[in-house]
Amino acid sequence: MVSEFGFIDNIKSKYGLEKIGDDCAVLPKDGNTDLLLTADMLIEDIDFRLEWTTPEFLGHKTLAVSLSDIAAMGGTPKWAMLSIGVPENLWNIDFLDRFYSGWLALAFEFGVELVGGDVSRSPDKLVIDSVAGGEISKGKAILRSTAKPGDLIFVTGTLGGAAGGLELLENGFRFGELNGHTRDNLLLKQLKPQPHDTPRKLLQRLTIMTSMIDVSDGLSSDLGHICRESKVGARIYAERLPIHPDLAQYFSQNECFDFALNGGEDFELLFTVPRDQSNDVSETCIGEITEKGVEIVENGIARPLFTKGFQHFD
Repeated sequence: MVSEFGFIDNIKSKYGLEKIGDDCAVLPKDGNTDLLLTADMLIEDIDFRLEWTTPEFLGHKTLAVSLSDIAAMGGTPKWAMLSIGVPENLWNIDFLDRFYSGWLALAFEFGVELVGGDVSRSPDKLVIDSVAGGEISKGKAILRSTAKPGDLIFVTGTLGGAAGGLELLENGFRFGELNGHTRDNLLLKQLKPQPHDTPRKLLQRLTIMTSMIDVSDGLSSDLGHICRESKVGARIYAERLPIHPDLAQYFSQNECFDFALNGGEDFELLFTVPRDQSNDVSETCIGEITEKGVEIVENGIARPLFTKGFQHFD
């Protein structure tokens, strides 16, 4: 069975769709600015489960996944559209009011205006379609396709927390059962992820980044996207991965490592920088871009790094 990424690559190649391949589409706006556009779909029981979350958390996450795409291009979010297919059982309670409350709270934090969308009836499952738009200076969008051999690979924050939170949810744990417990930190990484505010935190480095992507499918998958689009290879070092510190309280060392390498939805930023311009980069350096092949070095031994992040079809 073809994967979702294989399907997209086939459509892109078959019909010459050159603007597909990054976290956002980059379209001209005016002489000084480009427009960034992204779309994300969330399906009940595929991307979320209502028994695990709250309407407020789900509203927040819906916008967060789109804002993360704009951050991964180096842009500033400006507006969003939200379409939602609602089953009758949710329509007849306060679910939507609470959902929009969570969505709008994050929108206010990032200065994003809700400018439209659609509401429809769904036969049994909640379906959410999130579209967001942002801006960036003309020609300054950071693509996946411009990494160069010799560049160093960096990642913001820590990895694996969202995957660990998902594992806890699947094992029956719920947010707030032990108020203030460190377990809630992992659950929130999955239920209420915080997107990066790129302009404020990384603006000074946008001029030296050669490629960037958000860690949504998993580090192994998202690094693969950069390598495929840039037609390069990569080498990362296992001991450098910034594993979320709370994972060790609940999982084995091997599980923690797997979550950090292959778990998705951390929404951290994975980016590359020329080696000779990397001295002032404070984020974690996990490896370098090579000519070809993607590998991981563990205990001094290199082995191929295979994509094991989340895929809808495999």
